[in-house]
Amino acid sequence: MRILIYDINYAPELTGVGKYTGEMGAWLAKQGHSVEVITAMPYYPEWEVHKAYKGKGWLTETIEGVTVHRCPFYVPKKVTSPKRILHEFSFVVSSLRFWLPVFFGAPFDALICVAPPFHIGLLPVFYSQLRKVPLWLHLQDLQIDMAKELGMLKNQRFLNFMFKIEEYILKRSTTVSTISEGMVRKVAGKNIIESECILFPNWVDDFYIRPLPQSESLRAELGLSANDKVILYSGSLGEKQGLELIIEAARSFEAEKNVKFLIFGSGGGETRLKTLVQEFQLKNVFFHPLQPYEKLSALLATADVHLVLQKKSASDLVLPSKLTSILAAGGCALVSAVPGTTLYDVIDSHQMGILIEPESVEALTEGLRKALRADLSVYRQNARSYAQKHLSKKSILQQFEEDLIRFYGTVSINTPKQLADQQV
Repeated sequence: MRILIYDINYAPELTGVGKYTGEMGAWLAKQGHSVEVITAMPYYPEWEVHKAYKGKGWLTETIEGVTVHRCPFYVPKKVTSPKRILHEFSFVVSSLRFWLPVFFGAPFDALICVAPPFHIGLLPVFYSQLRKVPLWLHLQDLQIDMAKELGMLKNQRFLNFMFKIEEYILKRSTTVSTISEGMVRKVAGKNIIESECILFPNWVDDFYIRPLPQSESLRAELGLSANDKVILYSGSLGEKQGLELIIEAARSFEAEKNVKFLIFGSGGGETRLKTLVQEFQLKNVFFHPLQPYEKLSALLATADVHLVLQKKSASDLVLPSKLTSILAAGGCALVSAVPGTTLYDVIDSHQMGILIEPESVEALTEGLRKALRADLSVYRQNARSYAQKHLSKKSILQQFEEDLIRFYGTVSINTPKQLADQQV
């Protein structure tokens, strides 16, 4: 099949959506499909264009057998809601440079669009309708719902306008998928799409990301001793996690010199977190950049406890991508989640982490004390077992490829209704 992928994030980004879309594209190319990608310059989670791509205009490169078309765009130094809207809109406009020949060239067999941003689906919808190419829309999070629930956008007229755009895109997508059962229910509850929303979860390479002994961790490299109790947060330092709680909780452990808080990552909230550490004059919080993928197992083996924090309002609108690697590495996660959400239910039912109330310093502190006192071996064993059974990269991507071929492989002209009938 000739496949076109459209996503603002792509490899070589180390975390978030770009990591998964990059691995998906490489997988499809390895199976013999011809894959092209229209994407932006890599910038996430640092919110800064990577050094190798700075100052460059539109370019085309090959990554793991995939033809990748990259577009220059606006990346704000300080992320605010208006600047983020401009950032995302600038990518869509810039990508027209590569979309124009696509519209008038030989049609692709399938088009895969990965959101957010939510409006990224407009150009794929126009192309799908004009060239009769089926469109698979994959939702990594429900961006508008999250912006509304987190209070990032308060103008009701503007929110309604964005929901109308979302409805337009969802109605005209041939297939819609998302990453968790809770998000599947959220999409189905909108009563917009004609066919069933498909579960297409994020995955982990459980052969590569695996449990390591402490002796093979990064403790020596980071100047940590075997007796140190390490609490690790690794990933994007954004708005939806409520990471200020980590700094607040660290104040409760100041007298315990062997308890260390390690924060690996970057993002819009990084400056705020560092400022808080300085204000409180904390000596037990340490910031580091994200580590390369080849050191991920060693990094995860460094920690006694892993933090997976979400705000209450974002509980079922996004599923933390970092959790897959933590589970595969046999880590014990301290997870903030609301009962009834996918995140809460999966952790609770498989007993592979410690659950706490979101947005509560007291709950976080109490959870950490419990974790540092307890025998965590059962959680770790359950986490690794779950990752191998349910999150295997090979199994998930094989199923996705089979669905892609089954739905679209012999289809030349389709409407969403026709595809829905085929899937039934």
